[in-house]
Amino acid sequence: MEPVQPKLTNTDKVEVVEVFSYGCPACNQFHPTMNKLVQELPANAVVAYLPASFMPQENWPMLQRAYLTALALGVADKANDAMYDAVWKTQELSAMQGAGLKPASALPTIDDAAKVYAKFGADPKEFSAVANSFTINTKVKRADELVKAYGVEETPTIVVDGKYRLTPRSAGGYEQAIELAKWLVSKEAAGK
Repeated sequence: MEPVQPKLTNTDKVEVVEVFSYGCPACNQFHPTMNKLVQELPANAVVAYLPASFMPQENWPMLQRAYLTALALGVADKANDAMYDAVWKTQELSAMQGAGLKPASALPTIDDAAKVYAKFGADPKEFSAVANSFTINTKVKRADELVKAYGVEETPTIVVDGKYRLTPRSAGGYEQAIELAKWLVSKEAAGK
């Protein structure tokens, strides 16, 4: 990417960011592959997740806010699989209704997301309060700015060290995306 963009985290390690949404069908399909990538990255690399919000009709802004809140409360990693399941398996957080989308007034709320995170230790009242705090509003704004700065046009997108952007589609498939991300991590590590 030109110019190089800021990293999502404050790390000296090579950063691998997945730009995603729990509401994104392609992200849900890619999720097991992303978990595999996390396991295969070397110790000098770190994975971070950047939630996108550019599909409001599919409730991505609420899911973005829920992830950032869970991150602030320390339950995001533990609940990652459960959030995908809540959208795609149990559908308690789904924006879908039959073959179409629910009306905006019927979309799941932050309180609904808090119930999922409660299973991982988050207090639902605290979760909802934090979700609507100045801190999370600031993080939402920063996430949206980074998604734009990274030039993300689809999800999932992987960004390595704020320098390289790839998607499973641009890499030629899921396995190729893993191999390309690992190669870019080794290239970045060699340059440090």
